[in-house]
Parts: sequence; structure tokens; C-alpha cells
Amino acid sequence: MQVRVLWLLGRLLKPDSASLGVGSCSTSGSSRNKTVESSPPLQLQLQVQAESIKHQMGVPFLESAPYRHHSSKPLGIQFLECINKKKLSYKTHQAIVLIVTFFAYTSYHAARKTTSIVKSTLDPGSSQAGLNSLPWTIAYTGAPGETRRLSWLLGGGWAPFDKSDGTALLGDLDLAFLSVYALGMYFSGHFGDRTNLRIFLTIGMVGTGVFTSLFGIGYWANVHSFYYYLIVQMLAGLFQSTGWPSVVAVVGNWFGKRKRGLVMGIWNAHTSVGNISGSLIAAAMLSYGWGWSFVLPGLFIAFAGLAVFLLLSVSPESVGADRDEDEFHSPNKHGEAAAEPLLSSDPEVVEKAVGFIEAWKIPGVAPFALCLFFAKLVAYTFLYWLPFYISHTAIDGEYLSSGAAGKLSTLFDVGGVVGGILAGHISDRLDARAITAASFMYCAIPALFFYRSYGHISLAMNIAFMFITGMFVNGPYALITTAVSADLGTHSSLKGNSRALATVTAIIDGTGSVGAAIGPVLTGYVSTKSWSAVFTMLMAAALVAGLLLTRLVVTEVAAKIGGESRSQGAPTSGTPAAANEV
Repeated sequence: MQVRVLWLLGRLLKPDSASLGVGSCSTSGSSRNKTVESSPPLQLQLQVQAESIKHQMGVPFLESAPYRHHSSKPLGIQFLECINKKKLSYKTHQAIVLIVTFFAYTSYHAARKTTSIVKSTLDPGSSQAGLNSLPWTIAYTGAPGETRRLSWLLGGGWAPFDKSDGTALLGDLDLAFLSVYALGMYFSGHFGDRTNLRIFLTIGMVGTGVFTSLFGIGYWANVHSFYYYLIVQMLAGLFQSTGWPSVVAVVGNWFGKRKRGLVMGIWNAHTSVGNISGSLIAAAMLSYGWGWSFVLPGLFIAFAGLAVFLLLSVSPESVGADRDEDEFHSPNKHGEAAAEPLLSSDPEVVEKAVGFIEAWKIPGVAPFALCLFFAKLVAYTFLYWLPFYISHTAIDGEYLSSGAAGKLSTLFDVGGVVGGILAGHISDRLDARAITAASFMYCAIPALFFYRSYGHISLAMNIAFMFITGMFVNGPYALITTAVSADLGTHSSLKGNSRALATVTAIIDGTGSVGAAIGPVLTGYVSTKSWSAVFTMLMAAALVAGLLLTRLVVTEVAAKIGGESRSQGAPTSGTPAAANEV
């Protein structure tokens, strides 16, 4: 009882986080005096005494709200404040968070992309049956010496992937990685809402770097056991699953809801930037030995994890940052107050981590999660198999080397950057997430058809159709995993709970990752018979993804026809509001 009374008194008096002296350096005298004046000694005594008693009585650290919100500042932030002789501004913290999380998830995708580039080196010719089924390659693969030329371009292979079942084995590696990744995603969201996200993300990045490098070390260690690579990929997938729920939750702690689709669309370019950088690094290292294609991205993500540990502030409360008044209280275009941060930091809110089943019941989570299942099936099939497909397809009568195919495949991700930004901007302008996502998925169907049918004619046509396909495939994928997840993670039913976003994000992206696991492994088997069947599968998946949002689309269209007055009072964008009516 004594603990509860002291704690409530401390909460009612609302101590400033900086007044606790956590992570402080040598700040300016004016700011120090201001802190002392606004924090009565009694308030500090009550707060510290309550926390001391709770700690001595064995109250778990994570259940103590003041301990959770007033954790020490990262060492890098303390160093910057020592240099500046004053606290960093709120906008400076925001900039650091954006940059650090951007490069953090860029490194995740760079490490993830490597396998798709090295596939053609590990398995240079086992998909010959699939090549012969393509109408535009019969004339070339049947020519004398062409198979030898193709094998010379792609390399001699690496056991056990250089056998007739090599393509299927590579598909099994993708399945193992993505299955563990999808399963781990659900647990990562659960733990992410209950632990220090900075430490959690650092462990995930360093672990990813270790196991990505171990895959490459198999080259120098002359490892030819399939189970070695299988286990390494599974453990890499487990550590990779820590990334997305963590970075979305951290960004959600720092940024408001205004222009969320556009801001997160630009920020989400880290996915494509990671794919591009991973492709270029892996392709450039192939000539030195495919092991380097894994070790370099592994080192990159490990060093990025160190930067996260030193510089990432998980929330304004953790560093005692004062919110910018202009950012969060100026009127917006509707005459309302500007949106609050994605996650409420009101000290009066008693935060409780949302359960798995409870999160699924949030309106709109299920349809968007299932839509993402099929959207990621398409996107990850391209992520893992596009370089392989390009290197095994005669473009204007010529085959490209593995390195050249890897570099060319980056244009798909360039289109993805444009698509993500465009989808976010359109959804902000229309105030309709479901309409935007569904429209992009429907447009992806003809884009896939044209790339499959005409991409072989010339390099210019291949580039053009690849770019367009990437734009329509990755656009809704980026929108759903960022802005839509943030919308649903801050749904009105959560009542400002700031410990729900990682769980909701993990559910949506975890469900999508199940589709991401299925797509590449199906491609590994189907491609041995016909690439035409692969593209038919992808077009069908895009169609189903769009259809799953039909009810939300109808509701949003009805809301538009009924007039803007119905949506002006909604605190979030169109999708959650529409989801409430479904």
C-alpha cells in the first residue's frame, strides 16, 4: 500500500524526465535552473523513494513505468550533448532516429538480399528444364555449346547445390529462412513491447551479422553439407525477425500522424536501398569468391548494430526530450489540432502490452494482414529469384553473368522506392489506404504479364517493364507495412496505449512473411518446369491480395460518396475508420 501511494503521488506531480538526472551531461546553466525550478524536491523524493521500495520488493523492472520511461540515454547521445554543452533539440532527436533506423533496416535487407545474388553461382544450370520451356530461349539453349557458355558465365557451382535438385534445395533454404523469420516475427513483437527496443534491436543486428557471415565462411571452410547452410539460414532468419517491429515502434514513438503515408513512404525506401546495396555488394564480390558476398553484408549489419546501441533513443521520454509545440499543436488543413505522436506519452495512461489475440481483433488488422500475405509472396519471389531469372533468360539473344544480372535486378527496387513514395502520397491525398493498396495490386497484374511476355526482347524493354513492375508490386507492400500498420497500431480501441504498436506491426508483417516464405519455395519447384507458371502464380496472388481489401474499399468509397463530413472528425486516416464499419 505504501508503495502504491508513493507511486501515485509521484505520477500526479508529473516529474520531468530530465529532473531525475538520468543520462545527463554538462548542460547549460539556464536549462539546469529551469529543471530545478519546475521539479519540487518533495516530488523527486516521492518518486525516487517509491521506485527504491518497489525495486527492493522485487517489482519487475519492466513493470515500473518510471524505470521504463526514464532509462539512461545512449552513450552516443550523451557524447553529443557533452560536445554541444546543452541538450539536443526534439527535432535533432527525430533526425537521428530517422537516420539510424533507416540505415539499420537497410542493413537488414542488404544481408537478406545476398542469397538471391549468389544463387546463380551456387546452382549455375539446374534449371535448364525451366529455360527450355520458355519460347524465346529455345533457339539459344538448343544451340551447340550454348549450355557450356551459360555454365561458364554463371560459374561451376557449389555442392550440394550444383546437382539436378539444386534449385529445389535453394528453395528449401528460402523456405527455412522465411518460415523462421515469420514465426520469429510474432514473438519479436511480443518481446519488443516488453523490453528495451535499443538493446533488443542491437542483439538482433549483431546476431544477423554473425550468421550471415557464417554462411559465407562455408566457402573458405569448404563446407558442402546442406544441413550446415540450412541451420545457419534458420538462425539468421530468427535474428532478422527482430528488425521490423522494433524500427516501426521506435519511429512511431517520435513522429506524429500528419502526412504519415508520405513520410513513411520515403522512410521505407530503406527496404529498396538495402536490396540495391546488398545486390551491388554481393555482385561485386563474386569475382573474389562468393563467401565475400555474405561476409561483407554481415560485417555491415554488425557495425550498424553498434551504431544503434550508441545513438538510438527509443522514445522522447527515454532522453527527457521536450516535444516541439509547433509540431504537435499547430492547426492542420482541417482546422484541427495537429496530430499527436503515433504513440501517446501521457504519463497518466497506464500502459499494458496488448495480447496476441486482442491485437488480431483490432478492426482492419486481419484483412490487411491477409492482403500482405499475398503481396509479400509476390515481392519476395522477386527478391529471391529475380537475379536468377535474369541470368537464365536470353535478353536480346544474350545471357548476362551473375554479377550483371544482380546489378540489373536493382532497377526493380528502384521502382519499389518510387512506388512506396507514390502510394504513401496518394493514400494521404485520398485519405484512403485500402483503395490505394488495392489499386496498386490490380495494376501489378498487367505489369507482371508484360514483363513476362516482352522483357526478353531488348535490354531497354526489360528495364522499363522491370521498373514498372517493381513500382506496383512494392508500393502496396511498403504502404501496408508502414502507414497502415501505424494506423492500426494506434487504433482508438487501444486508448493511446504505447505498448501495442510493435505487436500489431509484427502480426501484420509476420502474416505477410508467411506468404514471403511460400512464394520463393514454390518458385524453386515450379520454375524447373515452366517460368510461365511462375508468373501466372504471381498474377493470381496479386489478384487475391486486391480482392481481400474489397470490403474496406467499398466502405471507403461509400464514405467518399457520403461526404467528407463523415471522416473529418476521425483522428486517423481512412483505413481504420473504414475498418470500424466493416
